[in-house]
Amino acid sequence: MLTRIDLRGGTPDPRRLLPRAQLDVSVAVERIRPLVEAVREHGYRAIREASERFDGVSPECLRVPVEAIRAAEGTLDPQVRAALLESISRARRVHADQRRADHTTQVVPGGTVTERWVPVDRVGLYVPGGLAMYPSTVVMNVVPAQTAGVRSLVVVSPPQQDNGGLPDPRVLAACALLGVDEVYAVGGAQAVAMLAYGAAVDPDGVERCAPVDLVTGPGNIWVTAAKRLLRGVVGIDAEAGPTEIAILADDTADPAHVAADLISQAEHDPLAASVLVTPSVALADAVDAELARQVPAAKHAERIATALRGEQSGVVLVDDLEAGLRVVDAYAAEHLEIQTEHARDWAMRVRNAGAIFVGAWSPVSLGDYCAGSNHVLPTGGCARHSSGLSVQSFLRGIHLVEYTQDALREVAPHVVTLAGVEDLPAHGQAVSVRFAGETS
Repeated sequence: MLTRIDLRGGTPDPRRLLPRAQLDVSVAVERIRPLVEAVREHGYRAIREASERFDGVSPECLRVPVEAIRAAEGTLDPQVRAALLESISRARRVHADQRRADHTTQVVPGGTVTERWVPVDRVGLYVPGGLAMYPSTVVMNVVPAQTAGVRSLVVVSPPQQDNGGLPDPRVLAACALLGVDEVYAVGGAQAVAMLAYGAAVDPDGVERCAPVDLVTGPGNIWVTAAKRLLRGVVGIDAEAGPTEIAILADDTADPAHVAADLISQAEHDPLAASVLVTPSVALADAVDAELARQVPAAKHAERIATALRGEQSGVVLVDDLEAGLRVVDAYAAEHLEIQTEHARDWAMRVRNAGAIFVGAWSPVSLGDYCAGSNHVLPTGGCARHSSGLSVQSFLRGIHLVEYTQDALREVAPHVVTLAGVEDLPAHGQAVSVRFAGETS
């Protein structure tokens, strides 16, 4: 079922040879540009028309009533409620340790620089609602934002025909459990535009969604395109693409586990990527046999099979684990599993991955829900330069520079010299004027 790419014998740069979904976000940007501009100009009317066109729903008011959010919590199955509360608890424990403390450095006597970490004021959190519903994504976005101290949180999620035009009830229930009561039944590019520009959300134009400072959360290509288009108008966490898993494994790995983990990510989307990197042909053969057994038994077998057969998925054969390490670093997976002997040793040498799952008992599914880690992670190779969502995503470092007169006088000649080198004499004068009339 999985295509094989044989890199044995070595290659100087495997990046061009690795399986990857081919998505042209720039084309999608031009497709959604008119919609984004319509939301900026017409607000509610443009959003409602887009919801009717893309979601088949025309909600009269886009904001979800607080009573509906509370009611959704009341309808939760007790086991689902317990699972969400456990997920929230574990995420809070992990994210609480990410909060940075302010720090003051004394550069010279009388001269200090303090780095303050200040939360973003208002954040829009996008929760997808397409092929699957994601109450867990509410947890993964809201917990780090609350931990950072964000003062105003708003959740957007697509309206559902089978829920009276409201977002999925489990998404609403997760919002209730986390104390979020500003929720809008809006999805797609129109949701990102609404968050960026602000818009009226009822037909009379009385109630508005105020613009946010930062948009976070995963979404489809249209959401990603809107983020790219509106970056600068509003901050974004990342341009999330289809989910992906890479597994670095040797002969010690259980092929049933490996196959199940590949399937778990393929279940998300026909464009999801599932990649096995191994020096073991025997393991690759055994995984293929397991896939042939497990995929037909899966609920979403057709979707899974499409993803596994796609150009974005495959088995990469390598000479040894050293070569495999180079491949997974080049691939920079959103989710990387290490199922090898001495798995933690190998994991500690990985440089590029959104999150790393170490050993046979740490599957990606654990991280999706209840590990305590965050599942909003960089995709498409962006883990080479970007991190997953964390408390830091919602904080800004601001420097406070405090110098006394004596401290400034001591360094003034250097400031004047450097200003002269850059032909910016007024910069130097801004310092010199403070000491005019002083004798040397």
